[in-house]
Amino acid sequence: MRASLEDLHANASSMHREGQRARAAIEHARDQVAALVGARPDEVIFVSGGTEGDHLALVGGAWARQARGRRVAISAVEHHAVHGAAEVLAEQGFTVDHLPVDGNGMVVMSALDGLAEDTTVVSLMLANNETGVLQPVAEAAERAHHAGALLHCDAVQAAGKIAIDFRALGADYLVISGHKLGGPKGAGALILKHGTPLKPLFRGSAHERGRRGGTENVPGIIGLGVAAEHARAELAEEGPRLRALRSELEQVLRAADPELVVHGERAPRLPNTVNASFPGARSDHLLLALDARGVAVSAGAACASGAVEPSPVLTAMGVAPELAVCALRFSLGRTSTTDEVAALARVLPEALRAARGVSVGTS
Repeated sequence: MRASLEDLHANASSMHREGQRARAAIEHARDQVAALVGARPDEVIFVSGGTEGDHLALVGGAWARQARGRRVAISAVEHHAVHGAAEVLAEQGFTVDHLPVDGNGMVVMSALDGLAEDTTVVSLMLANNETGVLQPVAEAAERAHHAGALLHCDAVQAAGKIAIDFRALGADYLVISGHKLGGPKGAGALILKHGTPLKPLFRGSAHERGRRGGTENVPGIIGLGVAAEHARAELAEEGPRLRALRSELEQVLRAADPELVVHGERAPRLPNTVNASFPGARSDHLLLALDARGVAVSAGAACASGAVEPSPVLTAMGVAPELAVCALRFSLGRTSTTDEVAALARVLPEALRAARGVSVGTS
């Protein structure tokens, strides 16, 4: 990326020599991204990240299939980006159906058998961004196709953490984002199965074979490609290592609080993600207590003006509100070590006492 910033200044759509040097770098990155997910290079559309990719897939797919109907269906636990794309369609008069999930966060498959006949696109993520729960996308795609719908899969959280085979998944649209697999922010890709209908969101130019207007972010695309290549090379070793480290992490969490609830623990999950509730310790309070002790985690609940709203994902799973507002997500990555898990073990009990001390008497 540094070299491209210094040397590849031309527009990759230009026909002159400098433009074609930039084009060659983009096409090399396209090959790298395609290899990560088992797709063809000409099926890769570079976008700015997961949010744009989800909008392009769901909105662009629904626009392209309006002759069949003006209805889409999304799972209740989709990322906010997918819900946002569905809202765009709803504002345009489309009907949006929500597919329920069970207590483990898995989509209720029978709901796919009951799709309305005018449903054009179904959205089901590969891995949940809060719980790490993996969805049966291949089976969902088969059922959606049987009902005459196409399947959009947000794989942002999964790419680089588990092996992805675009063909085996059966998805028609698949989205990844660079910053989730070690690449730069602001670069991602929509994988569009050959022959799948799509109308572009950004128009007025013929970039990305007419599927996404706008001059390409050459340094970001290069960074995404390199990250994809490294992630692919490391998957075989990194997955088992993270799974073992996650087991250590969960032992530490349970040792600190025997009442701990791990959400989605009975479902297949990503090897690096643990979403857990510590009863009586509100998520925002525990997050800050851990942050003060050098541990960075994220809260699934949304905090605003001192109040905490339960995560929509946990709510959809049927988690009680008083437990949902106590949920934190612990994430592991390539740089995570057993020493860091041990460091968490040393500070977590004190952080819990501090958080529960604040939580007493608060709403």
